[in-house]
Amino acid sequence: MALQGTDMAPPSDCPRDPAPMSEPGNERGDPSWIAPALKASEQTRNVGKTNVFFGPPLAILADGQKNTLEISGKLNRTAERYLEILQHHGLDLSEPERKCLAHICHIGYMSPLEIHELPYEVTLTKFEYDGLDKGALATKLEQTSFADLVSIVESLGF
Repeated sequence: MALQGTDMAPPSDCPRDPAPMSEPGNERGDPSWIAPALKASEQTRNVGKTNVFFGPPLAILADGQKNTLEISGKLNRTAERYLEILQHHGLDLSEPERKCLAHICHIGYMSPLEIHELPYEVTLTKFEYDGLDKGALATKLEQTSFADLVSIVESLGF
């Protein structure tokens, strides 16, 4: 006869909770696990390692980090913050304004200096489009923050 409470069984008057069955992808360590804070549209990421070229900006960002987990954490925090900045910055642009900026950005990679110079580039471009007021667009861009300019360039796919 076993004494109640000493055989690792719950007392007879205590209801047993069924052990929670975890579904695949719901526990850390499972390669398909996705952080619950992510929205459904954000749950398309690949989990795992990838090779990343560390050019000067990433080398500066990761300077002083001791191991790959620290570096990975720093890169992910920075990317998360950057995406949040993009979400909260930018300008409402008309279709002619967007087409003008896309034309300017079609040079390819836009360096920070080139992004700063977007208002000036608008005044220099020979691009024409019905309804485009390049002077007004240049003024609008001059009065905005660098974060707004970056968000515009990113929204255009550059």
